[in-house]
Amino acid sequence: MIVRLPSYTIKTSGKLYIVSKVSKDVQVFNLFTGKEIAEIPIDMLSHEAITTVDKNSVVLTNYGATDGNVIKVINTKTNKLKKTVGLKEDILANGIAAYPEPNKVAVVDYVRNTLFVLNIETDSIEKQIPTQQKKSHLVVIHPTKPIAYITNINSGSVSVIDLNNNKVIKIIFCGLGRKGIDITPDGSEIWVTNTKENSITIINTSTYKVVDTLKTGDEPLKLKFSKDGRYCLVVNAIEGTISVYNQQSKKKIKTIVLHGKTTLLERILYHTPRPVNILIHPNGLYAFVSNSNANKIVVIDMKTFNIVSTIGTGKVPDALAFVE
Repeated sequence: MIVRLPSYTIKTSGKLYIVSKVSKDVQVFNLFTGKEIAEIPIDMLSHEAITTVDKNSVVLTNYGATDGNVIKVINTKTNKLKKTVGLKEDILANGIAAYPEPNKVAVVDYVRNTLFVLNIETDSIEKQIPTQQKKSHLVVIHPTKPIAYITNINSGSVSVIDLNNNKVIKIIFCGLGRKGIDITPDGSEIWVTNTKENSITIINTSTYKVVDTLKTGDEPLKLKFSKDGRYCLVVNAIEGTISVYNQQSKKKIKTIVLHGKTTLLERILYHTPRPVNILIHPNGLYAFVSNSNANKIVVIDMKTFNIVSTIGTGKVPDALAFVE
C-alpha cells in the first residue's frame, strides 16, 4: 500500500508534547527545527495532558486503563519521566487543568465525580470537591477567578465550582453527551460540545445562562479558542473535519476537511481521518490537531485556516501539551 508520509514545513517556537495512546509514549517535537528531540515511554494509556503554570512539568492522566489511579509527570527541562504518582483511595483521574499555583493540577475523578487538587511535588491531595453530578469528565479554570467548570457526561450538565470555598455554586443543564469544554480568554463564556446532539452549548459565565446552541459536525470532541478569543475551533471526529466559529457572531465561518475524506485514493494515501484533540500555539499563529487514525498531527494556519503542515507520530495520537 502507498502511504503519504507526513511533511513538516513550517518554523515556529517551542516544543510540542504529543501523547500517543496505543504506542504509550510521549513524543517531544521541536517546532522550529522540525525534529523529534525525545521519545518518552509512559507505559500507560493516556489521552489528557497539561503543562503546569511554571512550565516545568507536563502532567498526564491515565483514563481508560486498568491502573487508572496513576498520574505521570514529565520534566520539561530534561524531557524525561520525572515521577509516577499513585493516587490513593482508588481515584480514577481523567480531565486535568493547570492550577493557578506552581506544582499543582486540578484533576477530575470520573467515577467518584470529584474535582481534586493535586500537589505534584508532595504527591498530596490538597482539595476534594464533589461535582454533585454523574460521569464528570473534563475541566477548565477561569482565567482570572477561582472558578472551575466541569463537564458531566451522564448528567448532561456543567458543574461550577468555587475553588476558594470548595463547593459547587451552580449546576447548568445543557445537553446530552457533554464532552469538550473551553473558556474564552476574557472568561466571559464557556463553550461545551455535545457528542450525542452534535452541538455546542454556549454559557454566559456571569449569569450562568445558556445564551446559544450551535450545530456542529458529527461527534464534536474537543474545542479551543484562538488566543485573541475571536475564533473557536472544534474537531468533529467521525466527520473528519474542523469547524471554525466566530465567537462574536456565533456563526460558522469555515469547515476544514482533513485529507482522506473525499475519495478512495485519498483514503489510501492519508487514511480515514479522525481528529480528536486540539491545541493552539501561545503565539496564536497555529493550531495543532491530533488525527488519531492517520498517526499524525495536522498543523493549521490561524490566519487562513488552511492546513500548512503535518507531523508524524506514534500510534493513535491524542493529548497535546506545549512548552516554550
